Amino acid sequence: MINADSMSLFFSLLALLADIGIVVGVLMLVAPRLPAGVGRPLLELRALVAPASIWLAWLVATVATLGSLYFSEAAHFLPCKMCWFQRIGMYPLALILGIAAFRRDLGIRVYAVPLAVLGAMVSSYHYFIEWFPRFESGSCDPTVPCTLIWFRRLGFMTLPYMALTGFLSIIVLLALPGGSRRDSDRDSPNLQAPRHEQLSGGSVPGPVHEHQLTR
Repeated sequence: MINADSMSLFFSLLALLADIGIVVGVLMLVAPRLPAGVGRPLLELRALVAPASIWLAWLVATVATLGSLYFSEAAHFLPCKMCWFQRIGMYPLALILGIAAFRRDLGIRVYAVPLAVLGAMVSSYHYFIEWFPRFESGSCDPTVPCTLIWFRRLGFMTLPYMALTGFLSIIVLLALPGGSRRDSDRDSPNLQAPRHEQLSGGSVPGPVHEHQLTR
């Protein structure tokens, strides 16, 4: 039977994979500024991932939502005040990103990114006071303190860290469709320009047409 320990390990491993995805996503975003040998494969990967980025962001938000519901409703880990603030940021994302993915609406970034940024800020503070409880402001309920750690997997993975990973993943994924591969190639100083642009005369003169000779 699946218990809370097994589920905490499962979600911790998912968060670890998401962390790797965040690093790769950031590299894809800065690929135009990297050397061509590194930047070009990242640009190609970005061109493949970008069309599905909203669906992937929705998947992250949905898994985070289901995970938080499991830990509170099935494992009976009572959410603290900071946990509720993070839920306020994550739960709507699971809904609006799903609608936006179905409609292929990139305009959702205007609403989703600020929500994810605020959620990431709360998660960061929550994770910080888990390690340094003396900085807790005292605004949380003493019966369910924000410094209470239900589990710490892999030496650092806690519930606020998982939430932070989810918010950062959504931010990075929604940033990927910001420019097409063609735009990235054009902006990159490291990628080779077309041959005719390298000639000293600028553009290559075209063929002389017959009607020009008869003028």
